[in-house]
Amino acid sequence: MIKVNTCAILFAFLCMFACSDKQQKDVPFQRLKVSDNERFIMTEDGKPFFWLGDTGWLLFSKLTKKEIDQYFEDRQKKGYNVIQVMLLHTLTAKNAYGSSALEEGDISKPLLGDTTQQDSTQCTYWQLVDYAVKKAAEKDIYLALVPIWGTNVKEGGVTTEQAKAYASFLANRYTSAPNIIWLNGGDLKGSDSIQVWKTIGNTLNQLDSNHLITFHPRGRTTSSEWFHKEPWLDFNMFQSGHRRYDQDTSANETNHYGEDNWRFVQGDYQLKPTKPTIDGEPSYEGIPQGLHDPKEPRWTDKDVRRYAYWSVFSGAFGFTYGDNSVMQFLNESDNDSTAAYGATELWQQAIDHPGARQMQYLKELMLSKSFFDRIPDQSLLVDNGKGYDYKAATRGKDYALIYTYNGGTIKVNINKLSANKLKVSWFDPRNGEYTPMGEVSNEGIQAFEAPGGEQEGNDWVLVLETI
Repeated sequence: MIKVNTCAILFAFLCMFACSDKQQKDVPFQRLKVSDNERFIMTEDGKPFFWLGDTGWLLFSKLTKKEIDQYFEDRQKKGYNVIQVMLLHTLTAKNAYGSSALEEGDISKPLLGDTTQQDSTQCTYWQLVDYAVKKAAEKDIYLALVPIWGTNVKEGGVTTEQAKAYASFLANRYTSAPNIIWLNGGDLKGSDSIQVWKTIGNTLNQLDSNHLITFHPRGRTTSSEWFHKEPWLDFNMFQSGHRRYDQDTSANETNHYGEDNWRFVQGDYQLKPTKPTIDGEPSYEGIPQGLHDPKEPRWTDKDVRRYAYWSVFSGAFGFTYGDNSVMQFLNESDNDSTAAYGATELWQQAIDHPGARQMQYLKELMLSKSFFDRIPDQSLLVDNGKGYDYKAATRGKDYALIYTYNGGTIKVNINKLSANKLKVSWFDPRNGEYTPMGEVSNEGIQAFEAPGGEQEGNDWVLVLETI
């Protein structure tokens, strides 16, 4: 088992940062915890935290320090406050400077190298991780770190003993960093090598009480299937995946939800004990529908918006966006054999895709209303609709929000809200702008017609507020 000098590591983490700029100053940063009603996440001082995540999976193996700065700067400007990233994509992982993460591919032997070197043009693997953790904090960003991607474990590359040693190393090295979230697992079923995942989860939980922990599962599954009652699982995460309705036909899959990611939220929402839940990997912008065939149509910004609003209005505490080129940081050195899922656009251009810009408006909308009292409430609707016509409703003490992907007419049981009169407006998910529509009396069932008529992707949020 690896021996960790905790004091030395913490001192190095907090004070040295050999790879970071010496003039950077420490920034006060709030740790995260589960809210009192166990439905949301909040900061340690009790403020609402709406998780707006991005998948930057290969950051540590593809980006230099300068590129990390560029990426974090962009995501901060667009309102993202969480980046999901793999610490180790493979057991032979190297960073952009050619530094290996592990000694001989052994996860229990992190290769620290010369931690006193001052060459600003180079970084050992774990120094670069340290740099990114601190840089993210300076940008008000949390890093949701996957310790080891699931394929490596499923293929037998990690024993429970090695997993415990590695998780101990991580817990001791980063316990003082305020902006860490642990994403156990990595795109596979929890039943694959379940003892390894339990070992990692329990070890992190026992040695690092400062950070939230969840499990990132494979497509069309949720962490609650295996770990809901585990003491280390603070919140559930599901991966709704990248398939269309007609592609979600595998006989071996339990959940045939297709694009209905809201169904995962509804399932997790009913479980005891109560735990928050989130879609940690929906269909990515720019990725082929079904994932593997580049000849298939690509998911676009309107699809990303649908996944986001459906899941959040159904009770999720936030949402994670993804982009095909950005998640793998496609660069000029990649070719047809190294680029995944038909990606062709460089990540530096893909960071400005429409969906990436539009996600901030959802975050702003949710934080503009009372937060911790919000619940999903489909009883507001006379007709929920099916498929793309599905409408999702949520409400708080003095408001209701109803999302329609196809525009058209929304019929509301308006007397579900306790007010004599209601202010009505339409919120545009494409630009975050409101269109006021006046006031209505709180009487019976009322119909509201979305701007632009009924057509796919003409999505709007009906906003009803008590007067």
